[in-house]
Amino acid sequence: FIDKVFTRVSQQEIYAQTGIQTMQINTLFQLASLAEYAPKLLEAADKLLFIPDLIHYALSGNPHSEFTIASTSQMLDISTRAWSTNIIHRLGLPTQLLPDVSLDGSHYGGIIDSRLPAGVQGIPVIAPGGHDTACAVAAVPAHPGENWAYLSSGTWSLLGLELTSPVLTHAAHTYNVTNEGGVLGTVRLLKNIAGLWLVQESRKAYARMGRERSYDELTRLAADAPALGSWVDPDHPTLISPEDMPLAIRELCLASGMTPPEGVGATIRCCLDSLALKYRKTLRIMEELTGRKIDTLHIVGGGSQNRLLNQIAADATGCTVVAGPVEATAIGNVLLQAVSMGWVNDLRELRTIVRDSVSLEIFAPDPVMQARFAEVPDF
Repeated sequence: FIDKVFTRVSQQEIYAQTGIQTMQINTLFQLASLAEYAPKLLEAADKLLFIPDLIHYALSGNPHSEFTIASTSQMLDISTRAWSTNIIHRLGLPTQLLPDVSLDGSHYGGIIDSRLPAGVQGIPVIAPGGHDTACAVAAVPAHPGENWAYLSSGTWSLLGLELTSPVLTHAAHTYNVTNEGGVLGTVRLLKNIAGLWLVQESRKAYARMGRERSYDELTRLAADAPALGSWVDPDHPTLISPEDMPLAIRELCLASGMTPPEGVGATIRCCLDSLALKYRKTLRIMEELTGRKIDTLHIVGGGSQNRLLNQIAADATGCTVVAGPVEATAIGNVLLQAVSMGWVNDLRELRTIVRDSVSLEIFAPDPVMQARFAEVPDF
């Protein structure tokens, strides 16, 4: 259905306004499909609320669409921070569905549910960044003046830069990078990467074979396996949802003329090396698009606990890796509400609080491994 949308509004025009990479799951295409095949559903709808907005509405009775989550819909003008009504009209979508866009830190009133205890009613409902990654990036413990990138590491890897304005160039569109709304006046330029999905799916496949292992065991086996024995593009279509991830990785290696990994440890090491190589390639794209030279990579989220991947990422990218906090999304959410209440002044002070409150681990590139990774071309 994506191609049908592009016959009405070009892909280039949509990107120039929204700054969002084209993905079939984007709200724009979902609503356009409903308008085409199930128009009565749209006619019956009153308001479009994303999950964080729906929660805020349930608590406060106030329907709004918070900027960071609305930006991912591919329906928001990233430059004006308002709905891209020109695109929406041309696709025949009803604009009355769209609530007012609010910024992070907006106050929606108090909790209104009369069924709750008296002490809970009236507690203020504050919008943090509705998008979980927006909150996670807010909690990145970067120092002022640091040339840094962030990596929200988990099932998916979200790697990018925090900017004050979007990058909407032809090159950005060609690289299919996305400009998502950030908090406190920022924009998150980023790429979506498959992430630890490869390891998770491999673990499931081994469990089905009767070889179930913990993530710690898998990481230890990978650490003992030779580095750079094989690698694949983590975002290759055959790795999106294979029935057998280790087999899919093996077949991809064979198709590229590479010796496939043998055994559990080598397969997991292939996954981690491949991710690190994709991080390197993505950082180079970000540097090209912005003219920045990145020397520090902040890894946050659950994946930051994988010390082996952190070290491999440092070796592959040549960056100093700072790992933590693990619960970056929750920390960013709470501290953004503190900013809204006037208890924290700004993003700079917020990050100082994070640095002073959580344990961080530093990973420096190993010169020998850095040289080995430098011999591997980008895929």
